Parts: sequence; structure tokens; C-alpha cells
Amino acid sequence: MPTTLLWALPPVAVLCLVFLYPLALVVQESLAPGAYADVFASDAFREALVTTVWLAVAATVGCVVLGFALALVIAFVPFPGGKAVSKFIDVFLSFPSFLITLALLFVYGTVGMANGVWTDVTGEPTGPFAFLTTPWGVLLAEITYFTPFVMRPLLAAFSQLESAQLEVASSLGARPLRIVRRVILPEALPALAAGGSLVLDMCLNEFGIVLFTGAKGVTTLPMLVYGKAILESDYAAACVVAVVNVAISVGLYGLYRVVSRRAGA
Repeated sequence: MPTTLLWALPPVAVLCLVFLYPLALVVQESLAPGAYADVFASDAFREALVTTVWLAVAATVGCVVLGFALALVIAFVPFPGGKAVSKFIDVFLSFPSFLITLALLFVYGTVGMANGVWTDVTGEPTGPFAFLTTPWGVLLAEITYFTPFVMRPLLAAFSQLESAQLEVASSLGARPLRIVRRVILPEALPALAAGGSLVLDMCLNEFGIVLFTGAKGVTTLPMLVYGKAILESDYAAACVVAVVNVAISVGLYGLYRVVSRRAGA
């Protein structure tokens, strides 16, 4: 047996044991008679699918726009502490998603700081901020948490940009917005696409943010899997939803790879 094959066997065996085998069990369970037909015919599945897609797309758009703007400021606008902010982004990527959600709850929750200040000043029994338990609260939490995942590749791309290009464009009379549009943005498109596709995939599979916001009216595909498996003990339906979720994620990733290759060509 070739030496290279011997070296490849252990990681392949581990991959099969911890990933492919459980995935195969999920697919097998989803093939129970009538499982797909029952799930696809249910209103809960259709609503969860629509909610998952629009939240993921909206969060990705918000992260791309906000991440690009913030990365521009950090990379090209000198200000005290700019390097510290850039380093903090690396640390932020290691934070669990529920931690950011809890922080938002402390600020904008029903008994959070903002509502507390409002009730203290006005004497009202309750505050006006109750959006965290709505889809808009989930969207805000996802944009807050996932924006650094767009900023990190952008900052890396900006660091490779030749400053001479910017100086030449500026000396020729180009305004800042034109420099961003004609010089910086074309160079940043691959990093922007990479960060945006990563955020889209993670938003499609996000569970912790939706759970910790307490948005009871917001049911995404991961939340539907949780509800079917844990609350209803309907494992066949849970596996069907999980397979659909995986298929959407892998399909979007494959589409991104095809588009990126053609763009690179």
C-alpha cells in the first residue's frame, strides 16, 4: 500500500466516523415513508423556509454594506486606536453568537437599560423598546454578530492594496467616492464575495441568536428542527428539515464556487 494512502486513511476514517456516518443516519431517518410529503405539505415548513431565506439574505446585505463601510474607515481613515480596533475584530470572531444576543438583551430587552431609562424619566410602567422579540430584533443581532466576518477578509484585502494607486487617483483629481468606486471596490470584490457567502451560509444555519432573542414568532429551519426533534419527538420530520437545510447551504456554497471561478477566469 502506498505511503500517501496510509497517511490519508486516519483523517478519512475520522471524517467518516464523526461526520459522514451521522449525516448518513439523518438522511436514512428522513427517508421514512411519507416523511418528505408530510413536511413539504405543512404550513410550518413553508413559513420557516421563507423566514430563514429572507433573514439570511437581509442579514448578509446588511453585513456586506456595514462591513465594507467600517473596513474602509479602519483601513484608510487614520484615527487613534485604529490598530486596536482592527485587532479587536480578530478577537470578536471567537465570541459565541449567544453572547452578542445577551448583550443586546441587556440594552434593548424588556427590562434592559434603554427601557429602564425610559421608565425612570417618563414614569411609564413599561418602555417602548420591544423589537428584539420580533424578526427585526433577530436581524439586528445577526448583523451585529456577523459583520466582522465580512470585515476580516476586507481588511486583509485592503492591506494588500498599493497606496500608489490611491495617490495617483487622488493627484488626478478623483474624489474619495470615485476612488472607492473605481479603485478600492474592484480590488475588494473577491474578499467581499467570500465574506458575504460565509455570512449567508452561517445565517441560514444560525440557531443560538433566534433562540436567545426569545422571538417566539420567528421560526427558522434550525428552530424547526429543534422543535420537531426535542419538543415533538418527530425525528423523521426533523431529519427531513435538516436535510433540506444542508442541501440549501451546500447548494449556495457550490454556486459561490462556480461564480468565483468564473470571475477569477
